Amino acid sequence: MREIVLHDTRSGELLPLRPRDPGRVGVYACGPTVYSRIHIGNARPFVVFALLKRFLEHEGYAVDLVVNVTDVNDKIYDAARQSSPAHPRSSAELAAEMTERYRADTDALGLGRPDHEPLASETIGPIIDHIQTLVDRDHAYAVDGDVYFRVRSDPGYGTLSHRQLENMDQGEAASEADELAERKEDPLDFALWKAQKPGEDTSWPAPWGVGRPGWHIECSAMAEQLLGVGFDIHGGGSDLVFPHHENEAAQTRAARGEELTRLWMHNGMIQFTGEKMAKSVGNVALLHEVLDEYGPETVVMYLISGHYRQPLAFSTAALEQAQANVKRIREAGRRLSSGDSPTELAGLRDRFFEALARDFNTAEALSVLNEWLREASSRTDATGDAHLREMLGVLGLESLLAPSEQAPGDVRELAEQRERARAERDFAAADRLRDEIAALGWEVRDGPAGFELLPL
Repeated sequence: MREIVLHDTRSGELLPLRPRDPGRVGVYACGPTVYSRIHIGNARPFVVFALLKRFLEHEGYAVDLVVNVTDVNDKIYDAARQSSPAHPRSSAELAAEMTERYRADTDALGLGRPDHEPLASETIGPIIDHIQTLVDRDHAYAVDGDVYFRVRSDPGYGTLSHRQLENMDQGEAASEADELAERKEDPLDFALWKAQKPGEDTSWPAPWGVGRPGWHIECSAMAEQLLGVGFDIHGGGSDLVFPHHENEAAQTRAARGEELTRLWMHNGMIQFTGEKMAKSVGNVALLHEVLDEYGPETVVMYLISGHYRQPLAFSTAALEQAQANVKRIREAGRRLSSGDSPTELAGLRDRFFEALARDFNTAEALSVLNEWLREASSRTDATGDAHLREMLGVLGLESLLAPSEQAPGDVRELAEQRERARAERDFAAADRLRDEIAALGWEVRDGPAGFELLPL
């Protein structure tokens, strides 16, 4: 197997992948909180870790990819109440609907599903057990139905986010922080279990009273339930490093005496006019709308155009550039014949996978892929479609080599009329017919064997 190195947020270094179980890699990536439709920023971790799974499988590993759904959360309660003030929806109903919409929107990317997609609402038993262990070990305490984690009881707290305790807070709103200050032993402590409040319609019984879990403990329990402790890669957006992932790590250390994961892998944010794209800011581009306008191949190409750890600017120009790249690859693929690649092309194919092995650098891999295409197009023996299919498959772009869809009959009739006009040297009519064909969404391309119709 090729050596693979990945950037670990905790150490700040590139670390070689050394799976806990030889030949098998466990990956947990934090999924969405389902209170509304997901945006293009939410799609970046979904794409990054779906393609990381493909690459690892290409390199010979068996991969268990877990992407959770947070369907119990303050934001869901709030969104359900605000959906119709006179007749608010239940939070469970809203979460179920948005979970299905999330799955439909990400299905449309064409990358398949994760191996496991646990719901927080279906993991309540393991969550309660985990909290009870923390209480029993004196890392947590109950107050009037709430349970809080004692942050200062964990000597390793802050080692993931590289923050000092005096520079931390748990991100609570000012009004909530004032209320919680009277309940917490320490302002740094965070909620593991929250007692049911008026207007919260989804809750469960627990030893400390009726309520529901805090956000951070949900992921610790779901990850451990499916992958065990000490699994290989925990991923998510860089906005989750603190407090979410810092708290996950602390909970597991305190309850189990070992680290939750061997390596923390974080993707950069999608930026819109210089700010992180976020529903709370209101600067979102919903995934399903971007997919409808540009198509899945363009969206995937855009999301892998930069290194996963770096921010990625969102703009029409960036999407149009990705669209042009997709078109160029599709057209180059049509010109290739089957057969083994010449030595020069095989060497570029190896460089492509070496780029992915160095911290999953899709931007560099795309650059090598473009070099491969230029070299292939310059040769009279333009073979190597198997290697192109292999590379595109790892990037989730294998559909670019699918046979072109057949043009409808009316478009073909116009193309045949244009062919006759050209034969009669009526070039004005030929140009007019070409424009009519384009208006119907097709490009007519002339060649020695006659015309070819390609979708625009």
